[in-house]
Amino acid sequence: MASVGAVLEARELQVGYDGAPVCGGVTVAVEPGEVLAVVGINGAGKSTVVRTLAGRQLPLAGDVLIHGLPVTPDAVGFRRQVAAVFDEDVFFPALTVREHLLLVARGHGVHSPEQSADAELEFFGLLDRADAVPDSLSSGQRRRLLLAAGLIRPSSLLILDEPEQRLDPVMRDALGRRIRGHAERGAAVVLVTHDPRLLVQTATGCLVIGDAVELVTPTQGAAVIAGS
Repeated sequence: MASVGAVLEARELQVGYDGAPVCGGVTVAVEPGEVLAVVGINGAGKSTVVRTLAGRQLPLAGDVLIHGLPVTPDAVGFRRQVAAVFDEDVFFPALTVREHLLLVARGHGVHSPEQSADAELEFFGLLDRADAVPDSLSSGQRRRLLLAAGLIRPSSLLILDEPEQRLDPVMRDALGRRIRGHAERGAAVVLVTHDPRLLVQTATGCLVIGDAVELVTPTQGAAVIAGS
């Protein structure tokens, strides 16, 4: 059975490619209000782990459960519960920044989608680019649009793969507060990061990925980042 109250649970999870694991087995549970940071050296398998947790990749062995149910990324219920932001600039080329956010907000039943879109545009410093198409944005602006699309919609599980990429320090701190606020409202968060400040600012626990996978405190996780 899944852990009582767990939003996400991985049990003896093996991840990798062509039958070959890229790291040790993962057994962990994340409950509402918790932020699990995922750290490790480059190439350790962090992104592979979280992609498997998000249903973007099939596991080699073991189980992933969301609210006690197997991961089914094509199911409406799964898509309503899980929001994920990876380092992939996937946009509709003909839609503007604002139209992208409105599409996500309306698709997920957000109350007052126009107001919510404006709030995200303001938070991420994109108000003056609201009517631009993604191809005309800078790399950093596209990253902020991806994050805005992930945060504008409700989710009980938020998965972020190195969200600090291409963000300045002020925006990183603001994003950290958003992540903590999302968890405090009852969501679970999984956060891959190379930023020790963001980790300590947000995380309640930390998973170190390597040949052996270990659950440590956020402070210990930050030390792993600093030493890698």
